[in-house]
Amino acid sequence: MYFFLVMAYDRYLAICEPLRYPSLMPPSLATRLAAASWGSGFFSSMMKLLFISRLSYCGPNIINHFFCDISPLLNLTCSDKEQAELVDFLLALVMILLPLVAVVSSYAAIIVAILRIPTAQGRHKAFSTCASHLAVVVIYYSSTLFTYARPRAMYTFNYNKIISVLYTVIVPFLNPAIYCLRNKEVKDAFRKTMLGRCHHPRDGPD
Repeated sequence: MYFFLVMAYDRYLAICEPLRYPSLMPPSLATRLAAASWGSGFFSSMMKLLFISRLSYCGPNIINHFFCDISPLLNLTCSDKEQAELVDFLLALVMILLPLVAVVSSYAAIIVAILRIPTAQGRHKAFSTCASHLAVVVIYYSSTLFTYARPRAMYTFNYNKIISVLYTVIVPFLNPAIYCLRNKEVKDAFRKTMLGRCHHPRDGPD
């Protein structure tokens, strides 16, 4: 989640502070921000694992999910899981909602900056640099918010299993199309590969 925030901040600097971008986003800072986003995910996972490991499990060991997620594991425990559920919910809020607020704030500033561009071509070029990232953010955040940032009383595992397919399978599957196929060179190469034979003249008779 924080990696999306880093990308949104990068787009904010590129559009709102284009002349100062090299000094505001040097390679060393980009590396530290990427490492911090990965570290935050690792810390969140370790905190959840710490509380889950304290629980006792008995009875059936088959989870009602496609993969071993936190909520299905909590559903199998035979001990008091209230504290673990609270930690899971609070960490979901911190890891999802806080980056989401920052991403929305960044894009609000980006939209204001784009609207100030005098030419339509300039506005289109500026928006096209953010469209791919914005599409992935909308799909990913909407699915993860539905899955993780809800009170336990609203949980329905059958719905969770369906939504989990969206952010674990569909979004990674769409990433190449969303990011790469928006590039003109990639689209031209793809078009030539798929339709190249139609443009080749037929060989004449011997």
